[in-house]
Amino acid sequence: MTDETLQQTAALVLKPFDLENAATPGTEEELLSLIANRIAEMLEKQPEYLMSLLYRLDVLEEKIHPVMRHDAPEPANWGLARLVLERQKQRAETKRTVKPKPLEGMDDWKW
Repeated sequence: MTDETLQQTAALVLKPFDLENAATPGTEEELLSLIANRIAEMLEKQPEYLMSLLYRLDVLEEKIHPVMRHDAPEPANWGLARLVLERQKQRAETKRTVKPKPLEGMDDWKW
């Protein structure tokens, strides 16, 4: 992940997880660890809020179910953190590459 993508992804992740005051992660692994630790805390204390947050962050439910199973290959907090990071990297890349055209014919609309 490039530094620019890491910064954009971190900006998309840190605020929703209330991690704005955390040290800025320098690597993708540090960001993943930060998210995983926060998710572990939320799984224990705020599971409903966590699920709501995952929905708002557009993490697909069909991807959540396998990482939450007791026989998943890694702990749930790490699996969920990977899903969050993956989705937010996609969003950052889309924001970087897709530039919408300005609306035309809206001159007559005055607020």
